[in-house]
Amino acid sequence: QVQLVESGGGLVQAGASRRLSCAGSDSTFSIYNIGWFRQAPGKEREFVAYINWGGARTDYADFVKGRFTVSRDNAENTVFLQMNSLKPEDTAMYYCAAQARESNYYAARSYEYWGQGTQVTVSL
Repeated sequence: QVQLVESGGGLVQAGASRRLSCAGSDSTFSIYNIGWFRQAPGKEREFVAYINWGGARTDYADFVKGRFTVSRDNAENTVFLQMNSLKPEDTAMYYCAAQARESNYYAARSYEYWGQGTQVTVSL
């Protein structure tokens, strides 16, 4: 069972950049496909980005394409979410999640393990 810990959130101004990290608890992290999701107050959790276990396959929600980039360093058991050109509507709690087998990675229910989240707040 892998444990996930997100970090890197905080308060930023619109237009700024921020990099989130998702650290896995051990080397088994490298076999998991990782998704990033976010949830704003009063809204459902939504898919943001995906990276497969080897890093060769990525995908993004339309509203972050061209602004966010997901990557991973399996030697460090870490996945990153580089967020550029942040907007106030990006304000949310950001979560990373792990799935052992690639399956409908847009859906939160397809992931077995979740981190506790890191808050990103974007001000005008």
